[in-house]
Amino acid sequence: MTRSTSLLRPALLLAPCLLIGCASVPGAGDATAIGAVQGHAERSALVGQTVTVRGTVSAIAEGGWFLQDAGDGDNATSDAIFVQQAAPTVQPGDAVRARGTVAELDAGRGTRTSLVDAQVERTGRGDVAALALTAAPADWERLEGMRVRLDGPVYLADSGDLARRGRVQVSLGERLWQPTEGHVPGSDGYRAEVEGNGRRTVWLDTANAAWPAGLAQARSGSRIGGATGVIDETKAGIALHLDAAPTLDAAPRPQAPSVPGTLRLAALNLENLFNGDGHGGGFPTLRGARTPQELAAQLAKHVAIIEGLNADVVALMELENDGYGKESSIATLVDALNADGSRWRFVDAKQGPGDNPIRVGLIYRADRVRTLGAPKILEGGPFGEHSRVPMAQAFAPLKADANRQAFVVVANHFKSKGCKDAEGLDRDQRDGASCYNAMRTESARRLHAWLATDPTGHGARTLIVGDLNAYAQEEPVRALREAGWQDAFVVAGNEAPYSYVYDGQLGRLDHALLSPEFAKRLRGAAEWHVNADEPESAGYRAGGAGPWRSSDHDPLVLGFDP
Repeated sequence: MTRSTSLLRPALLLAPCLLIGCASVPGAGDATAIGAVQGHAERSALVGQTVTVRGTVSAIAEGGWFLQDAGDGDNATSDAIFVQQAAPTVQPGDAVRARGTVAELDAGRGTRTSLVDAQVERTGRGDVAALALTAAPADWERLEGMRVRLDGPVYLADSGDLARRGRVQVSLGERLWQPTEGHVPGSDGYRAEVEGNGRRTVWLDTANAAWPAGLAQARSGSRIGGATGVIDETKAGIALHLDAAPTLDAAPRPQAPSVPGTLRLAALNLENLFNGDGHGGGFPTLRGARTPQELAAQLAKHVAIIEGLNADVVALMELENDGYGKESSIATLVDALNADGSRWRFVDAKQGPGDNPIRVGLIYRADRVRTLGAPKILEGGPFGEHSRVPMAQAFAPLKADANRQAFVVVANHFKSKGCKDAEGLDRDQRDGASCYNAMRTESARRLHAWLATDPTGHGARTLIVGDLNAYAQEEPVRALREAGWQDAFVVAGNEAPYSYVYDGQLGRLDHALLSPEFAKRLRGAAEWHVNADEPESAGYRAGGAGPWRSSDHDPLVLGFDP
């Protein structure tokens, strides 16, 4: 098997030999080429045997160091090996002769071909040139322990582990997508996407280097340049132990979206808006802000986002389920929105909906639209303890003929993918949809059946919107599309929409589905990537300013001509 043409073997340069003359050049004399020790399989065929190898130390790691030689002429074998040594006696750049027993040591998801009980002799100084990678290799095993440089496009995927573990996740070639965003769970396409994501995902750590300035504040999708170091296998996956600081080309923050149309409808997951007792006390709460100061910062971010969306109606998810009085969370949010004299109102369902600690809600601009009748809710079955109770409200533009221009917004928040207490078909089926897929699918079917009865009496133009906790090709969303609901982003011709970044992978948990009649009126659809790409340091708990990272979900906005 030949290696990809994107891999260029480096030369190994050695300084004049200090101790035993030029016979100490790696690969000469009594030494076995490291590639022959590594072999073509995941495990060395020489395990348990004693060998002598020569090379140059490329990196120090926990419990030992990496040694690389000039190569054996076989591009299908790695030219590096790990030498186990509790207290390393060498430094990067040392040319050494090492004699020890070949072993396969645990290294997270796989093993690391190593020398143990090694006798080490320093023979001079050398240099290991980095192997240039312009794309992810077909098999990282062939590069185990080798020094490489990532020359192809490298994107910051997730920086959540930067402060905790000193590492960031990057993707090679292009950004990563959730496999079930574009492929049916368990399908061949799904499995191919999983495999491709695995090959293109690398963790960068700074055991022997510094981070570029600004990395902690950089958005996902920022470009990383010049990442150079030693490839290793870890519990998280393939890692690159950096030996020099890479460069950073930070992705810019996007402006608020502008969509055509005279009617604008939006949706926003608030990521647990809890307001204590509503009078400045009662903190910390069950979820969300832990202090009055954090609540003020959280509200400021939500207000900035909602004002930026410039919507007439906004569906909300993850509101505290604490009634509709002056002390309620939804009243607190509307008061904050009206601080500048705006005329926001909230839809009052009198109680709930549902008895979950969080609920959905609807707010609207009373100077632009009016409500038609009371809100309707769907209780029972999966709705309540798990999937939050949907709420539907009919609206019409002010001074419009309600019979011609009425529309309905249905706010939804289906059960999450968390596996706590999952039983039977709600358990993870190992197809990519995670836990509670069956419950979310049943929620979708019941929602469609309920809306088919036209509970508000104005249902010809209806928008199903909210956090369905399912990616675009998972069964809950497919069930709604197959029932006739149209994906607003497909209707609008948007390419590659996403609202959520999890494990460095992009996808849509937040959806906007239209009745056929309302789809005819759609003029545009957009997501504002104000949240999902932002690091945690931009959030209200860390004191980040502006609308950024008010939530872990991006808001969406649709434009219609009613």
